[in-house]
Amino acid sequence: MKLITSISHYSVLSLSFIGIHIAKAFLLPSSSTPIKIHHGVSSIKLHAKSKSTAKKTKAKVSSLRGFGSTSTTSSTSSGVSVDRSKSALAFYDYISVNGAETNLKRVGLGSFPLPSSDVSIRGVVALQDIRKGEPIIEIPYEMALDLGRENADPTLPATTFLQMYCQWKSGQEIKSVGTQRRKNIGDYFAMLPPYECPDSLGSTDFFSNDALEMMQSPLVAEETLSRRELVKARYERDIETMAMMSSNLYRWSDDGVASLSHLQWATWLVTSRVLTVQARETDSGGTVPHRLFIPLIDMCNHDRDSPHILSGRAEPGGMLKVIAGADVKAGDAVDISYGGGVEGNDRFVQDYGFLDGGGSKERDSGAAVAEAYRVVAKKLLDLGKKSINSMSRLSVGDQKRSLEALQATTLTDDEQLLASGNLKSDECMALQYRIGLKKAIKELTE
Repeated sequence: MKLITSISHYSVLSLSFIGIHIAKAFLLPSSSTPIKIHHGVSSIKLHAKSKSTAKKTKAKVSSLRGFGSTSTTSSTSSGVSVDRSKSALAFYDYISVNGAETNLKRVGLGSFPLPSSDVSIRGVVALQDIRKGEPIIEIPYEMALDLGRENADPTLPATTFLQMYCQWKSGQEIKSVGTQRRKNIGDYFAMLPPYECPDSLGSTDFFSNDALEMMQSPLVAEETLSRRELVKARYERDIETMAMMSSNLYRWSDDGVASLSHLQWATWLVTSRVLTVQARETDSGGTVPHRLFIPLIDMCNHDRDSPHILSGRAEPGGMLKVIAGADVKAGDAVDISYGGGVEGNDRFVQDYGFLDGGGSKERDSGAAVAEAYRVVAKKLLDLGKKSINSMSRLSVGDQKRSLEALQATTLTDDEQLLASGNLKSDECMALQYRIGLKKAIKELTE
């Protein structure tokens, strides 16, 4: 059964799809000690299962990036612990009461420490061995948040989502979208990356104009500015107008309604978390892509080389699944490819807020330049396959001005500037982007 076409990428000019990568070695608690989760009236057990004679082993994962929210910890352990925070316990109960409790026997949320850092990032971790072909995650369609048909403008679903989020935040009753029914959806909202979180600030949507210029990528800068204009127009047309009619519609706090920057954050959530799932049309019997937030599945981080398969349809009674494309061991990170491993860092930095340093297989091979940079370089050099989607190909003029922009500084100049340390976080990411791209172009042309 065909599912989730991809994790969506929204372009101001055209619609296409994306992908990214994973984490570091870790260790789960012993299988002899089940982790009990108590919240409200329910009691859920998360078991990390393994053979009794097996030794604890570290699972190989690449640099973890994706939908997990980052947190700082003083721990120096390389192990990954199951998240048992108050918000996580409430989320596990949310999973349970909405008909997806069986998932909690197989997976949980884990905290993955990054190499040589005191920063950890949240992701999905396997609690038991799962064989190839078996489901890792199964979420009922009714539990997903269906934001309607896919299109190139992310601000419309973002406005719908923001209204629901504001209802939850201000203590109002949350109105369902369509015919879907979800209990305690606020416990899912509480797990989403919050407003002004570090995750979102890595996206070019939140870059300063100086940082955008430092990317030496006129196409990325132009699309970013165009999307900002879309957000502004949507805010003025819909949110400001509706808020004048009723301040409760988009009430962010006691001080007032949601601001333009709140819609910008909601738009980033849509571009970074929404999955595109095929839905059957009532009239024609054909299928059309819909935009869905899918709890738990959208908490999987990305591995460009992930073998796991997304499956299912957006229809009542349907199941949205992650199927194991290879054997999974207890303690492994459960990651997915955000777009079949076909997109580059020009998309990742805009829509997700990080740069793809390579998938798990790619990192193991010791590749000097990540494929996500090669993808962009091939587009600029017109080295892509002839069968490449026409929406992904650049005009001769765009190729020329993009390459000329990169010639403003040398690779050596860029590396020296990065080493100086006198940069803001967005400027640092912009510099890393152009360094990686220049290295890829050099590799492909020598």
